[in-house]
Amino acid sequence: MADVVTKQLPPGLRAAVRVPASSANLGAGFDCLGLALGIYDDVEVTTVAEPGVRVSVTGEGAGSVPLDQTHLVARAIERGLAHGGASATGLRVDCVNAIPHSRGVGSSASAVVAGLVAASRLLAAAPAALDLAGLTDDDLVQLSAEFEGHPDNAAASVLGGAVVSWTDGEGADARYFARRLQVDPRIRATAFIAHVESSTSHTRGLLPDVVPRCDAVFNVSRAAVAVVALTREPELLLTATQDRLHQGYRAQTMQASADLVTELRAAGFAASISGAGPTVLVLHTADIPPELSQRPGFTMVETAISDGPGGAAAP
Repeated sequence: MADVVTKQLPPGLRAAVRVPASSANLGAGFDCLGLALGIYDDVEVTTVAEPGVRVSVTGEGAGSVPLDQTHLVARAIERGLAHGGASATGLRVDCVNAIPHSRGVGSSASAVVAGLVAASRLLAAAPAALDLAGLTDDDLVQLSAEFEGHPDNAAASVLGGAVVSWTDGEGADARYFARRLQVDPRIRATAFIAHVESSTSHTRGLLPDVVPRCDAVFNVSRAAVAVVALTREPELLLTATQDRLHQGYRAQTMQASADLVTELRAAGFAASISGAGPTVLVLHTADIPPELSQRPGFTMVETAISDGPGGAAAP
């Protein structure tokens, strides 16, 4: 679809979206593997006759994010509408957020996906005379990754489950792709949510531009094993989540998280830094013992692996 705004949505259209958090990398799969987590932000969007965008936020981010058209969800809504060939005179955006910010569980990607999915549902709910259609999953992956610069977190929030994602091209010409993996039902996900925040741009800046070939080969092999482990052989998870490309370089800025990963892995649990951290993700089939579940500076949350966005649209 062309990004040409030609049609005006009427007031009174409403879309409700429940979008999941996500964990990227899963150890070896730097910038290409992701997993949707059962922690959700709820967003309700209504088209209104009054010009402009009004945003309300409850929960995570309340008091620290803008409440106008510069809010990330609002920007994503307008981008999605434009891609679908429409616009709205005014929008009311109500956000109830449970996804922690700046902790490595994809809060910004979830906000973008929420806005794009809401836009898609508004387009689909428009009067038939406007001849508009919702966005496809491929559209959602592409547009959300354009915001993020890489597709792993966003694709997981769009598609649910575990995802393999990749990028073709660079800059404005980049094309983003993802496919969902059917996660073995024996696998459980537990997040140790850190009580401190981390800056993705800062931790990404710690990574070297060049790595030893042996480390690159090591991660390629482990990322390939991860697909097998996630889909049918969870006993390989500990091996599949080994990493030499990013976690070691970032450890200096999140020592408590690195120490927790080391301790959990020594006990046989497939732990890794979630995204850019400092949250730690564990993929497991056995219960985590009490002596490992209580950790100062972290809150342990056993979470479902999400199927992706929920919610609906209504005229």
